[in-house]
Amino acid sequence: MQFIYTSLLYLIQPLVWLKLLWRSRKAPDYRKRWFERYGFCRGKVTPNGILIHSVSMGETIAAIPLIKQLQNRYPNLPITVTTMTPTGSQQVKKSLAQSVSHVYLPYDLPSALKRFLDTLQPKIVIIMETELWPNLICALKKRKIPLIIANARLSERSAKDYAKLGKAINDLMPKITHIAAQNQLDAERFLKLGSPKDQLTVTGSIKFDIELSDELRQKVMILKSSWQLQRPVWIAASTHHGEDEIILAAHQILLKSYPDLLLILVPRHLERFITVEKLITQYHLNYQLRSDNKAPTKQTQVILGDTMGELLLLYGLADIAFVGGSMVERGGHNPLEPALHHLPIIMGEYYFNFNVICQQLIAANGLWLTQSNSHDLAEKINKLLANKTLTQTMGENAWQVLAQNQGALARLLTVIDSELLKLQGKGADNDK
Repeated sequence: MQFIYTSLLYLIQPLVWLKLLWRSRKAPDYRKRWFERYGFCRGKVTPNGILIHSVSMGETIAAIPLIKQLQNRYPNLPITVTTMTPTGSQQVKKSLAQSVSHVYLPYDLPSALKRFLDTLQPKIVIIMETELWPNLICALKKRKIPLIIANARLSERSAKDYAKLGKAINDLMPKITHIAAQNQLDAERFLKLGSPKDQLTVTGSIKFDIELSDELRQKVMILKSSWQLQRPVWIAASTHHGEDEIILAAHQILLKSYPDLLLILVPRHLERFITVEKLITQYHLNYQLRSDNKAPTKQTQVILGDTMGELLLLYGLADIAFVGGSMVERGGHNPLEPALHHLPIIMGEYYFNFNVICQQLIAANGLWLTQSNSHDLAEKINKLLANKTLTQTMGENAWQVLAQNQGALARLLTVIDSELLKLQGKGADNDK
């Protein structure tokens, strides 16, 4: 099975290049640094340290508190952070600057992985959430390098897909040193795929362990003052294709009752910024680009969030939040970021990426679900705009769910500390 998988992976490389070129039409960074994707990273990384992989921007943001804790705990161990996307890469550079090494993780090709691991020689590898690359897992096992899947989640759909691999996935799972699962449901799915019970711990989701820095609070206050926001504001964040039309139509409906209402619309992927800008013009809405760095005028109806890494800041300007990727079958994005700002949250019915978190928020009346149409979304927003007490109560409920579930980062660090301690013990044994 692994031979077939690897052979296919080599065969489809021309298609991978075409896909990168296609995506680079709207996001030029996809055209750059291809050699890194094949393990060529000499001179870009510092060996004999910790490797942390976070596939894209969302996982990278969640990993930053963990990375900073590891830097404090193990100042003598260099840290390399890998991603797969330019947005993840930009987030690493913005948040961690020169304090870590950064390259793209190579594709799951034996030759690329050998080149990469020979150069980096990591003491331990930590993969955020669920990136199960068979050749990488096997290569790390062969080299006796511990692998931890941190903040691990496995949706019901993904579990069913992996289960179709049968014996291949059952043989692969025990090669993962430790899985730190977000919740009991995720843990049970990993166990069914073949993870040994003694190699799995439920640590909770480290996404609960986010906090607003003093610097960010100050930026929110400055921007609010600069924009002179004496008007209601709602934000539609991390939107995908198929959602923007619904959101803009809902905004048109709401403007009839609230003519001064401002929408902050933040597409998920930078390559969609131009497409969404054209869409706003088709809806005949007066808009400004966030990248222009100008305060909205009284006539401004939409701010298009066309900058990277500012979502937490923009949430701080809003009264109500819609979290995207949930009115289309993408599984939704992180609802805890608006909860951090005490905002009432609205999502569509497709929230399987954050199923447990969303269920907790729904149960606490911090999150409402909307149907995938403009009228239902507008109705939900209207109820909140018309009732400030309800808006504040829902926002407080959402924040309470966040606060009550913190502590996962400390539990995850305990798992990582344990594996690093074992390595120190082996090193001491080898010295004897």
